[in-house]
Amino acid sequence: MRVRPTRLRRLRIRKAIGNATLATAILAVGGLYLSAQKTITLVVDGSPESITTLSVNVEGLLDSTGLVLDGGDLVEPPPSTRLADGMTVVVDTSPLTIAASLAPEDVGVWVVDRNDGAPLGVALRPLGALAHAGTAVGETRAVDARVVVRGKVHDVFTNASTVRELLSAMGIEPDRSDRVDPSPMTPLQPGSTVTFVDIQIKTTEITKAIPYTSITSYSDELLPGENRLAHAGANGELLEVYRVKIVDGKVVAKVLLRRQVLAEAVPRQLLIGRSTPDHGTQTGEASWYSFAPGSGFTAAHPWLPFGTVVQVTNLATGESIEVTINDRGPFGGRVIDLSDEAFAAIAPLGAGVIDVRLVW
Repeated sequence: MRVRPTRLRRLRIRKAIGNATLATAILAVGGLYLSAQKTITLVVDGSPESITTLSVNVEGLLDSTGLVLDGGDLVEPPPSTRLADGMTVVVDTSPLTIAASLAPEDVGVWVVDRNDGAPLGVALRPLGALAHAGTAVGETRAVDARVVVRGKVHDVFTNASTVRELLSAMGIEPDRSDRVDPSPMTPLQPGSTVTFVDIQIKTTEITKAIPYTSITSYSDELLPGENRLAHAGANGELLEVYRVKIVDGKVVAKVLLRRQVLAEAVPRQLLIGRSTPDHGTQTGEASWYSFAPGSGFTAAHPWLPFGTVVQVTNLATGESIEVTINDRGPFGGRVIDLSDEAFAAIAPLGAGVIDVRLVW
C-alpha cells in the first residue's frame, strides 16, 4: 500500500515534536541538577579541599564526605546551616579551649594556622554584630592572611571580617601602647598582611651598691709605723629609677628618671703612727663635672668638711694641684669629682677618669 506524502510529513512532524519534548525535559532536569549543585570549600583541621555537592545543609555535606564527628569537634557554620555556592565550612577535630560554647544565636570567628593546620583560636561574635558587618548569616566568608605577631610570621585562614576580629580570635587585645598595622577597624581582604607589635612602657627600680673607699689618717697616739684599723668599711646603697620601653619582649630604650642615696657608704679608716702633724690621705678614681658650684679649682667629696684644701695628684703623671671642697659627691665609687678647670690642670678632659691620691 502506498503512503501519501501528506501523511508522511505528519509522521515526521510528530517525531520531531517528541524529540524536542524529550530534549526539553532532559535540559530541565539538567538545569535543576546544576542549580542544586554547589561548590564548597571544606577545611578539615586546617587542610582546605574544594567539593562539589548536592547536599542541602552542612550536616548533609559532612555525612556525604564520611566524616565522623564527636561532641568536642567544632563545625563552623553550624550543621543546620543551609549550603550556598561558594561557602566555606570549617571542621576542627583537635581539642580547643573556648571561653564560651557556641550557641545557635552566636557565630564564631575562627583562625587556622595554614603552616601546620593548628587552630590559633576562636572568638565569639553576636549574630547581630555579624549582620551589621555586612555578612549574611549562613554564608561564611573565609580569607587567607599573613599575621606578624611579635616578629613571628603566621600564614592563616580565617573568617574574620576586620583586623580587630582576627587579632581577638588569636587572643590578642591591643592596648594604646601597642602598634597595629593596618588599624584594627580595617576590613580584612584576601592576602592582607597584619602586623602586631607589642609595646610596653614600664617603670623599674634598680638598687646598686655604693663601694666604700679607704682613708688613711696619721696619729701621734701611735708609734711611728704602727697602724690600726679604726673602722671597717661598709658599702652604701643607691636607688635608680628608670623608664623602660620594651618592644616585642626586648628592651629598646631605658631612661634614668632619678637617683636616690638610700644609705651612704662608710669609708674604711686606717690609723698610722707618725711624728709629723696630723693629716689624711686617700687613693681612688677622680672625674670632673662642668656644673660645679663657684669657679676655679674646686671639688666635690662625700664627707670632707667644706673649705678643706686637698692636694690631688695624678698617679700616672705625678702632676698635682690643690682644690677646695665646696660640694657633696660622688656616690658611685669615685673618691672625688673635680671642677673641669681643676681636672684639666692634671689631665685632658677626654680622659674622663684618672687614678689619684688625695692628701689633706
